[in-house]
This record gives sequence, structure tokens and C-alpha cells, in this order.
Amino acid sequence: MVDTAAPGLRTLLLEDIDSVLARDPAARGRFEVLTTYPGVHAVIWHRLGNVLWRHRLTYLARLIQFLTRMLTQIDIHPAATIGRRLFIDHGTGVVIGETAVLGDDCTLYHGVTLGGTSWRKGKRHPTLGNGVVIGAGAKVLGPICVGNGVRIGANSVVVTPVPANRTVVGIPGRVVRSEGGRTPDGLDLDHHLVPDPVGKALACLLDRVRLLESRIEQAGLGEPDDTACEGGCSCGSVLKHPGEHVVGVHGQAGHWGR
Repeated sequence: MVDTAAPGLRTLLLEDIDSVLARDPAARGRFEVLTTYPGVHAVIWHRLGNVLWRHRLTYLARLIQFLTRMLTQIDIHPAATIGRRLFIDHGTGVVIGETAVLGDDCTLYHGVTLGGTSWRKGKRHPTLGNGVVIGAGAKVLGPICVGNGVRIGANSVVVTPVPANRTVVGIPGRVVRSEGGRTPDGLDLDHHLVPDPVGKALACLLDRVRLLESRIEQAGLGEPDDTACEGGCSCGSVLKHPGEHVVGVHGQAGHWGR
């Protein structure tokens, strides 16, 4: 999943900076990104620490990890394998474990954890394909594979493998959309289009209630009592409009945290 070619460190760092300019409309230029983006700082220092780790200078690598965590609030183990053009947006609370593998063009929002589910040594963290987007607060746990182009919604918890080009939301994570639309460069950052499965289920339930009320009226059993709910809820006003479709309790769509 990660390119087999070995570009120089300078090339990698320039690509990391340019990936921010491509994916964050708030970014104004390379100098601003280099000096003010903690996600970029964390990735730069990780790449240096990873070189030290691979040359068996493990203490120096872990020291860089410690100092980077203190400065950026982002914790990336120096042994983690990270592809090209990683973008960590905002960054606070991001954790990437020792055996995690990230493909190219991945995007992580704040609070993301790529963690393990075992204390045993060996592979215990996720492997992400290319172009994966993980929303704020989401957790991807265990030695699972997440395919190319997958999007994981905010605060989701994913513990099972995810095929390519799927959208996953919820606890535990469930696939709610397949083969989503993508931009020409392979990225998909349409955060506002993440489906809301809870809202969809609620809308179906309300449609069913309206149907049952309609049949009760047709049977001549009297008009349903819209004020029967406890606590003064407003469902009566919703149910009085047959044909009106309720989008869901969380708004029109899921939210990723930007």
C-alpha cells in the first residue's frame, strides 16, 4: 500500500507540506504551514525518528517521539510506517501505534486513534490503504485492514476489516455507503455527505407510525392521540403532517469534526 520507491527525506517533507495546501482551504502558503501546523511538525519529526529507529537508534527515536508529543499533542510511534502526503488536521489527541501502516494520501482529524487490542508483540495495529479519511475522534483498533478510499465518520469505532471505497460510521463501525464519489486526484473530503443511519432509522419509524395511524382512521376507530407522550415531547406536531419526511435527530448528515 505504501510506495515501494524510496524518495528522499526532503521530497517527502515538501509533499507533506503541499498536501496541507491541497486539502485545507485555510492554509495560505508553505511557510505558514511549515511554521504553524502541529500536524506537519509531528509528521516531519516522525520521519526523522523513523530513520533513527530503522538504524537501531531506538532511544533517540523514542526521545524525539516524546518531545514531539509534548509540543504537538500528537503521539506517533517511531516504528509506525507512514506513506507519502499524510495530512493530520488540527492534530490534538492523534495516536498512531507501533505496528500501524498508513498508505499514501491519508487524512486524519483530531482525536483519531490507530490502536491495538492486544498486549502481545507482533502486528497489533491497523493497516490503512491509500486515500483513507478518518474523522475526528474515530478509533480504528486491532490488526485490521482498511481499504483504499475508505472514509470513517467522526467518533466511529472500527474493529473489523473494511473493503475499499466504503463509508463507515457508528459504534461499532458499519458500512453505510459503497463506492462514493471521488475527486480527480483521488481524494474524497465531502464530509457533509456522510449518511446518518440513526436519522434514517428514525425517519422509517415515523413513516411506519403515520401508516398505522392512517389505517386506524380508515377503520373508524377514532383519531389517534398526538399528545400521549410523556415529558411534553414535540412528536405530536411531527406526526400531524403525513407526507413530511424527517431527516434525523442529528441533522441532514453526519459530521466529521471540521
